[in-house]
Order: sequence, then C-alpha cells, then structure tokens
Amino acid sequence: MTTPPAAPAPAPGAAAPTAPYDALVLLSFGGPERPEDVVPFLENVTRGRGIPRERLEEVGEHYYAFGGRSPINEQNLALLAALRAELAARGADLPVVWGNRNWDPYLTDALREAHDAGARRVLVLATSAYASYSGCRQYREDVAASLIALAGEGRALHADKLRHYSNHPGFVAANTDAVVEALESLPPDARDGARLVFVTHSIPTAMAQAAGPRGGAYEAQHEDVVAEVTARVGERTGRALASSLVYCSRSGPPSQPWLEPDVNDHLRELAGEGVPGAVVAPIGFVSDHMEVKFDLDTEAAETAQEVGLPVARAATAGVHAAFVAGLVDLVLERAAVERGESPRRPATGALGPSHDVCPVGCCRNLRAPDRPAACGQDWTDPAVPA
Repeated sequence: MTTPPAAPAPAPGAAAPTAPYDALVLLSFGGPERPEDVVPFLENVTRGRGIPRERLEEVGEHYYAFGGRSPINEQNLALLAALRAELAARGADLPVVWGNRNWDPYLTDALREAHDAGARRVLVLATSAYASYSGCRQYREDVAASLIALAGEGRALHADKLRHYSNHPGFVAANTDAVVEALESLPPDARDGARLVFVTHSIPTAMAQAAGPRGGAYEAQHEDVVAEVTARVGERTGRALASSLVYCSRSGPPSQPWLEPDVNDHLRELAGEGVPGAVVAPIGFVSDHMEVKFDLDTEAAETAQEVGLPVARAATAGVHAAFVAGLVDLVLERAAVERGESPRRPATGALGPSHDVCPVGCCRNLRAPDRPAACGQDWTDPAVPA
C-alpha cells in the first residue's frame, strides 16, 4: 500500500493551515436508505427530464436487489470519518460536514447547519474526480441554489470548490494499488496476458464534447489516468499489459449517442480474442456505489462468466490511506492559495493540475445554459435581504 507522509503540524503561532475556511463540505450524489425511498430518489435524480415512472421503477429494481438501499451513504460516512481523522492527525481543526444533491442529508440543510455553527466560508469536496456537466457543473449548480436559498433566509455563505483530483498522486496511488491486488488475484496463467479494463460512467457525447473549459476534458482526463496507472502497474509487476477505457451505466434513449464501448461488449470482445483474463477497474468512481455494485459486480460479472473470461474487479479508492491523505493535501493546498501563498500543486500524467476556479462556460449546461453555478469566474455571492 502506498501512503504519503503526513504534513507536519503547524508551528505555534502560525496561521491555521485550513484558513480562511471554516468548514469542509463533503458533497455527494445521495442514495435511498429503504425500498420506499427508491422511486422518490430516482424522481429527484431525473427531475425535468420527462422520464416515465415505469422506467424509474425498472431502474429501481437495481436497488431492490440490494434491499432497496444504496451503498453510497455508508461509504460517505466512512470517508467523512477518514477525512476528520486525517485532518486531526495534521493538527487541522476544520469541521467536516456532509450534504447530498439528491437525498437526505441534503446540501442546503448541511450548509444551514454549518452557517448556524459559525461557518462563513466553506470549501466543497465533491465525490466526483473528473470534469463534466454531471460530474462538476451540476454540483456547482446545486451549491448555487443552496447559497441563494440560504441568502434568502439571511444566511450569507461563500463557497469554493476543490480542484479536480483524478490525476492527483493520492487518487492514482490508490487505484494503482487496487489494480495490482486484483491482477494478483487472477489465476496464475491469466496474469501475464491479462487486459486492464478501466471503467467509468458513460455520458452523452454532447456532454463529453462540452466538458471542461475547451471541451473533451472528461475523456482526456480519464485517458491520462488510465495511462498513468497502467504504467505504474507495469513497473510494480514487471508485466507490460494492454489497457482500455470503457463505459457503463448508459441511461439515455437509443437515439442519443453516448460514450462507448460498453463494458459488457468489451468483455465479450476480449474473450473472442482469446485474452486469458481481465482486471475490471472502476477508475471513474470514488467508491463502490450502485453503478459499481450492480453494473460491474452483477451485470459485467455475469457477462464474464457467460463468455468464460476470468475477471477480477479492482477496488475503488474508497478510504484508501493515500487517497484520503491526498484529499487533505488538496484542502491545505487550496487554503494556502486563498491566503496568497504559492503551494506545490502535485499532479501525475501529462495534463497538469486542474484549475481552482472554473472558467466561464466550463462544463456548460446544454439544456439550461443560464442556470447559476457557484465556484466559477462568473459567480457572485447572492445578497442577503436587508
């Protein structure tokens, strides 16, 4: 396991390492806790898209197969605890609160509680590592909506968002460890020629083309991380393995182009080519939520068994020590930037560190381009009524 050294505690009298922030907000997608919550949760997720209830009930079967409960909430609680422990170990007294976009605890409630506890400037950590509308701007839109609602209550808050961390050394180290461990769990005769199959959530091609300041960032960031992890796995194991980037969880109509190939189609192709085995690595996901537990551990596993392809599924970053330490590194980095300092901005691969403040039009909303999005160059905090 790769674990970076912890930063030293601040010297007596020095500025708090997390200043000017009063709280860290863990912002996630959310998920149902019981069967009767499933369809209402899915209605929240798809509101405004005109998806019929019958389709929502069909998707709900994925959740009912796991008792009607999403694993994401438990995983967020684990990450919350790990972040608090890492901050405390570094002498950083920063409250960490948790809010969701689509289910309880909702973001607005979390921010209201933080404000009532004295917070006036918060840093948002989204559980999405890559640039895209659904992975970044949509979170920023929810932050904006919450800040506007709270301003209407007389509660003024400023929020910044942590930069994209897909190529941060902590995230890459966690995924490298997971792929190496999964590779070694394959049958011995399948390891040398195994294919590394990196999986992420499919999105509409139009959304992919609009990702980032200049477009194409979603695919470019994934490809950069895939190349880096593949190279590191080769160095660690002495095996020069081929890798591929594939997609899961398509949910749009057949007439709408989405990113391909699908992971199931790809596994069938590998079996047809005589590949002896594969590691399925969910590089696009931070934790083992429903897209991992159902789309990979259920559907893709069934496909692999059907075609006779030995497959090992790599772990997500979860609460891997290097990942958690890396997130706290990013918190301290951003705090230093806001204090006017010039901290190191580590990044692996070829793309370099992402921006701190999203440029105008970054990951634009193709359906509602005028919807306010916080944490960007074109955002102004809402005024509190006199």
